[in-house]
Amino acid sequence: MSRLAIAGAALLTLAWSAPLDPVWLQSFDAAWRIIDETYYDPAFNGVDWPAVRRDLRPRAEAASTPDEVRSAIREMIGRLGDSHFVLIPNGQTPAATRAARATSGDPGIDVRYHERTALIVGVADDGPAKEAGVRPGWLIHAVDGEPVEPALSQAAAAAGPRLGSLEAWRLLTEKLRGPIGSRAHLSLVDGHGSRREIRVERRAEEGEPVKLGTFPTLHVRTAERSMQAASGGKVGYLRFSVWLTPVDPFIARAVDAHRGADGIVIDLRGNPGGLAAMLMGVAGHFVPDRVSLGEMRTREGALRFYANPRKVAPDGRPVTPFAGRVAILVDALTGSASECFAGGMQSIGRARVFGERTMGQALPALFDRLPSGDVLVHAYADFVTASNTRLEGRGVEPDVGAPWSRGALIEGRDSALDLAVEWAGQR
Repeated sequence: MSRLAIAGAALLTLAWSAPLDPVWLQSFDAAWRIIDETYYDPAFNGVDWPAVRRDLRPRAEAASTPDEVRSAIREMIGRLGDSHFVLIPNGQTPAATRAARATSGDPGIDVRYHERTALIVGVADDGPAKEAGVRPGWLIHAVDGEPVEPALSQAAAAAGPRLGSLEAWRLLTEKLRGPIGSRAHLSLVDGHGSRREIRVERRAEEGEPVKLGTFPTLHVRTAERSMQAASGGKVGYLRFSVWLTPVDPFIARAVDAHRGADGIVIDLRGNPGGLAAMLMGVAGHFVPDRVSLGEMRTREGALRFYANPRKVAPDGRPVTPFAGRVAILVDALTGSASECFAGGMQSIGRARVFGERTMGQALPALFDRLPSGDVLVHAYADFVTASNTRLEGRGVEPDVGAPWSRGALIEGRDSALDLAVEWAGQR
C-alpha cells in the first residue's frame, strides 16, 4: 500500500472515531429542561420526568451519531403520550420545508386512508387531476410505479389506531407531490373496478400563501355556496383549509351572505388547525352571548375561550349573530383548533357534529430551537370544552356518524354533507 493510501486510511480512521460534538448532548439536556419548565401538567401525566432523564441521558452520552441522540430525545418526549411533540432535524426545519414546497406541486387530489386503501374523496375543480378525468371514489393503487397500500398499511400500523390515518395520509401526500411541471404516473381503480393508468401534471399548490411564525408556508383555500335541503330549506355551506387570519374576513362575508338561510354547514374535514384564538371570533357569528367554549390549561393557570358575539356585518351595518341551525363536518384529519371549535360548539349545544371521530390532537404547541439547530415542538397547554371534556387522545365524537363512503362518492354523493344539509335545512 502506498504512503498516500496509508495516510488516507489513517485520516479516515481518525474521522470515524472522532467524538460527537458536545452540542448534541447539550441539545438532549435542553429538550428535557424546556419540557420540564413548560409542560402543562406538573404531574407529567404520571410520568417520573427526572427518572426519564436519568434513564435516557446515558444513551445520549454514549451516542456516536446525531441520529442516536435524536432517537433518545424522541423516546423521551414519546413517554408523555401526548400529541404536538415532535423533533424536527435541522435539515428538515420549517425553513427547509418552505424552500422544498415552493418548488413542488401536486395533482389536485384530496385523499384519505380509508379501509386500508387510498381513497380519493375530492378533486380540485380547476386542477390537473380533474382535467385528466379522475373522479371522487376512485382508488390509488400506485404512484410512479410504486404500489402504495403496503407502505400506507405499515405507516398506519406503526402510528397506532389514533394516528394511523394521519400518518398514512402524510406518506401518500408526499408520494403525490413532486417538482412543479413533472407528471405523476397514477395507477387508479375507477368506480367500475377497472384499472386506469393516467399521467397527471403536478402544479403549484392552490390558495393564498401565508407565513405563520416558523411553520412552513401554508396555503389558505376557501369555498362557499348555497345549498337546498329536500324539505326546501336553504343552507349555506362554507369550508376553509386552515385557521389563519386571512380566513376571518372570508367567514364574515360567508355568514353574512347566508344570514337569511335556515342553516349553515361548516366543513372542517381535513382541516388540521392553526390559530386557536380565532375560535372566539368565529363562534361569535353564531352565539348571541359571551359564553365559554372551553379553556386552555397551562402550568400557570387557565385561559378561557369565550365566544365574542359578532354584531357588525363586514360592511359596517348592525346585525345579530346567525340564529339558524349550525352543522359542523369533521373526519379523522380534523385536528387541533378545528377540534376545539367543533367540540366547544357541541358542548354548548350550538352545533350538531357530523362525520367521523376527529384526530384527538388538541394541544397547542411551542417551537424551540435546540443548540444543535434541531427544532423541538412541544405542547404547553391542554384544552377542555365547556362540558369539561378533554379532547386530547379522544377527539370529538360526532353526534351523527357519517364516515367517508366510496359507494356514495362514486355516485356523486357526500354522505356526511347530505345528512348535515338535511338537518340544517329543516324548517
